[in-house]
Amino acid sequence: MKSTINAEVIFMRKSTIKRACISLGIIAIILLSVSCACLSSDGNTENAEYLRIHVRANSNSEEDQRVKYLVKDGIVEAITPLVAEITSKEEAVRVMTEQKERLEAIADGILSNNGFSYKCEIVVRNEKFPTRVYDGVTLKSGYYDALIVNLGKAEGDNWWCVVYPPLCFGNAKPVYRSKIAEIIAKFKRRAR
Repeated sequence: MKSTINAEVIFMRKSTIKRACISLGIIAIILLSVSCACLSSDGNTENAEYLRIHVRANSNSEEDQRVKYLVKDGIVEAITPLVAEITSKEEAVRVMTEQKERLEAIADGILSNNGFSYKCEIVVRNEKFPTRVYDGVTLKSGYYDALIVNLGKAEGDNWWCVVYPPLCFGNAKPVYRSKIAEIIAKFKRRAR
């Protein structure tokens, strides 16, 4: 009789241990799934549709801020015809990467013509941006791929906008071909 009771106790312990292991396994799978989901996304998948632009001034001196806007105008003027034919963010990244040296030369020329000895460095990378509104389209705070234009030490106030879809309207709206207007309208509809 004593061996039967011992066998039942051992069976119950094994059964309890099995249930506990299964429960812990399920909990671990759930926690791992949630952790992976959080790590793989910042919760805003729509960020992937945009290529932003970020022009950083050398400093906050009046002269550095003034030349930042001259460089911005030169860069926007140079990329406006390039984005007129672009139909995807991936294509925009490719074109901006291919045009990097040309855009740096434009910026360096503007800097030099205005008496500045520092240079421009351009790179495409993923960076955090604050919430911004561009012609009625709100881009939430988060990480975006961006064309980064660093002037000199790049320690001054900066200017943000969007390369794709082209939303760099600022004070004076650049003229885009009708195809671009269609793309902008599509993104505006999605944002509603």
